[in-house]
Amino acid sequence: MTVTDVIEIAIIAILIYYIMDWFKKTRAWTLIKGILVLLLFTGIAMIFQFNTILWIFKNTISVGVIAVIIIFQPEFRRALEQLGRKNFISSLFTMDDSKSGRVLDRKMLNEITKATFAMAEVKTGALIVLEQDVRLGDYERTGITIDAEVSSQLLINIFEHNTPLHDGAVLIRDNRIVSATCYLPLSDNLDINKSLGTRHRAGIGVSEVSDSITVIVSEETGGVSLAYNGTLYRGLTRESFPKKIEELSKNEPITGKMKWWKGLGKHEKSNS
Repeated sequence: MTVTDVIEIAIIAILIYYIMDWFKKTRAWTLIKGILVLLLFTGIAMIFQFNTILWIFKNTISVGVIAVIIIFQPEFRRALEQLGRKNFISSLFTMDDSKSGRVLDRKMLNEITKATFAMAEVKTGALIVLEQDVRLGDYERTGITIDAEVSSQLLINIFEHNTPLHDGAVLIRDNRIVSATCYLPLSDNLDINKSLGTRHRAGIGVSEVSDSITVIVSEETGGVSLAYNGTLYRGLTRESFPKKIEELSKNEPITGKMKWWKGLGKHEKSNS
């Protein structure tokens, strides 16, 4: 076996892992199990020479492929979006601790922290998206333009009950509030806790299609969570909240080891 063979096997193994991991996060995992059942049934039909059944399978397979592409078009689109991110390949094999990107303003982080836990104390639901490298213009256009400096009082006023802007998400870009009442894509990850509502699914959903960090305040429990890269970090305290944002943001190191294996199968984490 040559060095080239070893490299090819490693690449194929990593690709298979990421494809299977992607399947498990979406409705496509249910489809895969259904296909396996059909393959098993086809094998039985071949063994016992069920010619009519085999003829039906043979003549419907092309239609089935087209139907799968149409039904799971959102999942395929999301996979291509993730593949097209400029930091995708480097994120698999990076050995460097440093993460390039926008600098997270300390004053802005303090204001977000102050507003988040003020709203958590009175159980005011909130959804705040911190944009990073991937632009969120499509979601920005669904909201109302604000273009204001980030302040705790403004954030609290936006999410106050019965105010015109309290529905939807606030989008922050380059340390400024650019839009409010934004509609976000809901995650269809089947592993998400069934007790979580639309606000949490929206926060996770936008983190699945971008590198944004989403702040979520539960209206039911007052709990504070962060969503990043499809993972939900729950049970954050006033002390751990800003540290976790800095850790997830582009200007903070996370680990010096190769991280393609990190967090296998983990889509929800607790800091309690």
